[in-house]
Amino acid sequence: MDIQNDIAPPCQAAEQQGFTTEDILWAVGIWSVILTLSPVIVFYMLMVA
Repeated sequence: MDIQNDIAPPCQAAEQQGFTTEDILWAVGIWSVILTLSPVIVFYMLMVA
């Protein structure tokens, strides 16, 4: 019995060059959350400390 036949082929995303639309949307979403919450966190730290 050959086990290697059960292994999934490597991900195709690793072979792509550049960024996909999904990558850009993910990055924009993460940065928007970080930039939105950072003033709130700074204000909280100033009030508590």
